[in-house]
Amino acid sequence: MRVLITGGSGFVGQALCRRLEEAGHRLLVVSRDPDRVRDRLPAGTDIRRSVLDFVDTPPEALVNLAGESIAARRWSDAQKERLIDSRVNVTRDLAMLCEQLTATQGRAPSVMVSASAMGFYGDQGERLVTEDTPPQDEFAHRLCKRWEEVAGEVATFGTRLAILRLGLVLDAGGGTLQKMLPPFKLGLGGRFGHGEQYMPWVHRQDLVSMILFLIERDDLDGPFNGSAPNPVTNAEFTRTLARHLHRPALLPVPALVLESAFGEMSRLLLTGADMRPRRLEEAGFEFRFPTLDEALADILG
Repeated sequence: MRVLITGGSGFVGQALCRRLEEAGHRLLVVSRDPDRVRDRLPAGTDIRRSVLDFVDTPPEALVNLAGESIAARRWSDAQKERLIDSRVNVTRDLAMLCEQLTATQGRAPSVMVSASAMGFYGDQGERLVTEDTPPQDEFAHRLCKRWEEVAGEVATFGTRLAILRLGLVLDAGGGTLQKMLPPFKLGLGGRFGHGEQYMPWVHRQDLVSMILFLIERDDLDGPFNGSAPNPVTNAEFTRTLARHLHRPALLPVPALVLESAFGEMSRLLLTGADMRPRRLEEAGFEFRFPTLDEALADILG
């Protein structure tokens, strides 16, 4: 199968490409700088600068992982626009590709798995969150809602759409842990604010398996919560990470300090959702790392 991946050279994309290559699929990856990312991807990967450059090599499946890191910098009005554009523009290009392939080839790709994020739900406090939970209106929700709406355009051309609302992605070499490990290894870690906010998380290998599961299961569409079945609070995450590193975690960061440093973006650290992967589990998906202990033992052990 020819699989086109946006964001294929990123933290999740690289692991996905390795798994797809091992399974014998042909990789088509979009990157603004093909030469720079070539050594991150399996040999033989077809890398082009634009989604629409693949009109002459029709993909059979699409995986949409592109988007600037939401926590890269403070959320000025200009930065909010960049965050939206980095997701919406590439996603709209995928819909345009489906349109062009329908016109020239008579059919669009059969499936698209498109990333979204737990931010779709906004701050949910202690409420248990499934795919049916009404969202709280705030910037993270509006960003994800717009992203998902544009992804929905591919369905016009008969492409089955599955949306993965991702939790924090854990693994070595990047993601959430890359920023957390240095202070924790020095014994300088601690909870954020009161620590009672939930942190939905997922091991990167389970996330890759979810994407493959959704590509292969032609009976599944709509939104899916892309997180492990056992989310934890920030305080519990902090204690568990410190225990696996054999370090104390006695230096909490007050909410006021985070709000002063990051402004509105501090909501990513101080709020959360007890998000559960109800639809994936009902469909029979099996987690290799269902608990944080198991995930951290694999990553850090």
